[in-house]
Amino acid sequence: MIKHAIAVLGVTGLVLSPVVLAQVTKYGVTVTAQKNVDFSKFATYSWTTGRGAYLKATDAHIKAAIDRELAALGMKKVEGAPGDVLVLYQSLTRSDINLKGDISADNSYPVGTLVVALLQPSDHKELLRLRTDKPIDVAPGKLEAEIDAAVTELFERYPTRSKKK
Repeated sequence: MIKHAIAVLGVTGLVLSPVVLAQVTKYGVTVTAQKNVDFSKFATYSWTTGRGAYLKATDAHIKAAIDRELAALGMKKVEGAPGDVLVLYQSLTRSDINLKGDISADNSYPVGTLVVALLQPSDHKELLRLRTDKPIDVAPGKLEAEIDAAVTELFERYPTRSKKK
């Protein structure tokens, strides 16, 4: 009987542990870069269609922030013909919940996910993915600063900048 109870608890632990682990949210920047790509050789870029922000003003602000960072890397935006790389971004806002807070209070808070990708123009193969997940302040007048900070943080991890550190 005791062996059976221990076996049931062990199996229950194995089943529940992925669920519990899935609830732990990690915030921060992740970078996925293809090996053997010389990112210092990219001189031009063009925008391609991604899943941008729903609000046009927010979409324009994110693109302008990315344009600033790419210009700081020495890259020039070209229109009409594809550049050395194609750029797209995707964004998402979700609500996370602080499970350690007062259960009777609203413990939800907004979290933003921003992904910027550089693609090879010929086949759209992903060369670089920069992603950030972090709590954000969506109050009027605050979101733009949050976007600027997130994009700056992403491009601090651009491969040519990372090698200098």
